[in-house]
Amino acid sequence: MLREGARAADRLSGAAARGDVREVRRLLHRELVPPDARNRFGQTALQVMMFGNPAIALELLKQGASPHVQDASGTSPIHDAARTGFLDTLKVLVDHGADVNAPDGTGALPIHLAIQEGHSAVVSFLAPESDLHHKDARGLTPLELARQRGAQDLVDILQGHMVILL
Repeated sequence: MLREGARAADRLSGAAARGDVREVRRLLHRELVPPDARNRFGQTALQVMMFGNPAIALELLKQGASPHVQDASGTSPIHDAARTGFLDTLKVLVDHGADVNAPDGTGALPIHLAIQEGHSAVVSFLAPESDLHHKDARGLTPLELARQRGAQDLVDILQGHMVILL
């Protein structure tokens, strides 16, 4: 049987995953569930939240959730937001201290994941702050990855920022 703290963490994670802002607020403010409480699977609400709902991320972060929490594969919420292309949620995470240059377990930065999935708006947002010389586990920089994928729009975005850096 789960202890009460784990049950509360499960309820918070469930509400975040459903995108239920009202319930997330109720659990954080009335039941005083810690924002980084881990559910029965060892994940926080920020890790399982509905990424298309930046209000969930904002509420959790305002209440002290860590934007740096990683799962067993080194993936953090900023990696998930970049991979899924949710720019508004990504901006909330960055505004609250998420590191755009944190590699996941494969050495990929969030920008690598955005390039892999073809999210040009996310790449444009991340490029000015990302280490564009960082290589993932395959030895690819963001620009090399964009070239490999044949994504000329992303190549153009990245080259524009490479010129600025020089």
